[in-house]
Amino acid sequence: MSRAKALVAFAVLLFLVTLQLRSALAAAPAANETALKASDITGKIFPDQVFFRGQVAPVQMRNTGGIRFGDDFYVLAGLVDNSGYSTSIRQKYQGYLITEVTLEMGGQKLAPGAYGAGFIAGNRFVVMDLGAHDVFQTSSSKDSELRRPTPLQVVSSGGKYRLYVGRDYVDVARVQ
Repeated sequence: MSRAKALVAFAVLLFLVTLQLRSALAAAPAANETALKASDITGKIFPDQVFFRGQVAPVQMRNTGGIRFGDDFYVLAGLVDNSGYSTSIRQKYQGYLITEVTLEMGGQKLAPGAYGAGFIAGNRFVVMDLGAHDVFQTSSSKDSELRRPTPLQVVSSGGKYRLYVGRDYVDVARVQ
């Protein structure tokens, strides 16, 4: 084999190896996705007090959960002490939701940002902007099979996630 042919063969081989490495690295972040429990969430990534509708409310850090994606973007949720709010807001505002990525929640798209959220009557899940205006409402489900319901948890479910408050949940997935 001539030197030129050997260099071309080496270049093609190097190109093929590079393509394989790129596709392996692109697939790697999904393998590192994980649902986060309250013990995984610290004040470094989730504040212990949050602003919503003109007030600051404490977060119940023992009742937090989230998702850490392989590329180190987060979705975090925590129940809040909503006792200082009016009855109409308290009915809907049970938790604070922070997302660094676009999500699909119950079939609705949600842009990155900070939101108030809650499960309401009629098997509904509501997401509100920081001014307590509804961004969307969607159907929620009740999981009577859930063995150990907790006040808030995020559970991996076949490549997607479920955000639970007690037995009520809404499906959550990252939009690519």
